[in-house]
Amino acid sequence: MNLRKDFRDAFRRYRPGFERESTRRAKRAAISILPLFLILAVTGSMGLALIVATLVFVALYVPAWNYLPLGHWVVTLSVILLAFLYPFYLPNLFKPPIIGVFPPVDTGVTMLIFIMMALGLNIVVGYAGLLDLGYVAFYAMGAYTVAWFASPQFSSIHLHFGGTGVSPEAAGIHLSIWLILVIAGILTAAVGIIIGFPTLRLRGDYLAIVTLGFGEIMPQIANNGNDIHGWNVTNGPQGINPIDPPGFGTWLHDTFGLPSDFLSSINSTRLFYWGALVLVLITVFCSARLRDSRLGRAWIAIREDETAAAAMGVPLMRTKTWAYAAGAFFGGVAGAYYASFKGGTFPQDFYFNISVFILCMVILGGMGNIWGVIVGAAFLSYLNQDGLANIGAWMNKVGFSDTVFGGNIDVPKYTSGIFGIILVGTMLIRPEGLIPSSRRKAEFHEDVAEHAPLYDVEHDEARG
Repeated sequence: MNLRKDFRDAFRRYRPGFERESTRRAKRAAISILPLFLILAVTGSMGLALIVATLVFVALYVPAWNYLPLGHWVVTLSVILLAFLYPFYLPNLFKPPIIGVFPPVDTGVTMLIFIMMALGLNIVVGYAGLLDLGYVAFYAMGAYTVAWFASPQFSSIHLHFGGTGVSPEAAGIHLSIWLILVIAGILTAAVGIIIGFPTLRLRGDYLAIVTLGFGEIMPQIANNGNDIHGWNVTNGPQGINPIDPPGFGTWLHDTFGLPSDFLSSINSTRLFYWGALVLVLITVFCSARLRDSRLGRAWIAIREDETAAAAMGVPLMRTKTWAYAAGAFFGGVAGAYYASFKGGTFPQDFYFNISVFILCMVILGGMGNIWGVIVGAAFLSYLNQDGLANIGAWMNKVGFSDTVFGGNIDVPKYTSGIFGIILVGTMLIRPEGLIPSSRRKAEFHEDVAEHAPLYDVEHDEARG
């Protein structure tokens, strides 16, 4: 009874702000959603699925849930539930124009892995303001860790501890994938610390160049690591495969019905998807807690003004190293899980363009904002996996390519150029990103409003 009374009193207290903000959001939704709804209806997507999707979006977006007690959990838990149930309602979704279909579940796995890597890089770039162009090194370290400890790579050793999807007599090291994810994160964090000690004393462009160098070194080591002092560490250009799949083993399968290994299950892709979703949720939780911690505030202080942070007693090297280690940890875990999903790891997966690709996700979504990074990573990874190919197929089908380009066009061939255009357009139109953090948004807009450009100041003085 008291709980109900407290909730009623709290709602009465916050009601004016709730109604005011909800009205503003309703107008914004009407302006943006109604035309989109009409376009989808005209293009043949009208149906029960479109109506339900619109109602769900309106129910989550329009009410100002953050004004209610525990209201901030409504949107978060709803998004988690929708993401978890995605494989079930995917076949019944409406058909979007141009791209034709929503991402299949296997594409969803890749999107979640890149979301996790983007969240890890966001700790380094978005929180601490350290421009890292070699993040692919952490991804590669995680991938090769799972390749060493869950494959027949070291055939002279026979060690099995919780490995799934492999015969007990198989040669090599076969540990549980869940244990290897932790090992991969720790080893990658250690690599991040080792890299960070000599490099984090640098700032700005110099730091970016040095991290770029480390990012270029890693694929060369992977490509030529089949003979390091007589040891075949990476198996060279052929890569290492097969890699054991995740799973819970025979005993848990027989006792609780959990899948013994993901690969042999009839719902294999769904299991990989749910496993990746759990890892992303853990990453989001850790990112949010780190951001709000004393360490996170120190990162933000360094990002804002490194000299002022040092003057206030923030230990620069130690704080930067923690940012590098935390970002590396999640990059390593993501790389290990992705390698297990693909069943192998290969040197061509770790070139410089992957680092730039992940950095673009962070910049596009909004540096420092978890929701923004998730949206940016999901959007770009989908375009890279299926989106551009679907758009190209639509352009060729309706004759748009013939009209504009004089023949069919292979859109994925121009992926880098398209991503460049998207990034340049974002920097010109919305430099803070699609969903920026409130602090960064204030930085961009207050600077523009309060400070006149030097060019204008000089010309005003000349006129005077």
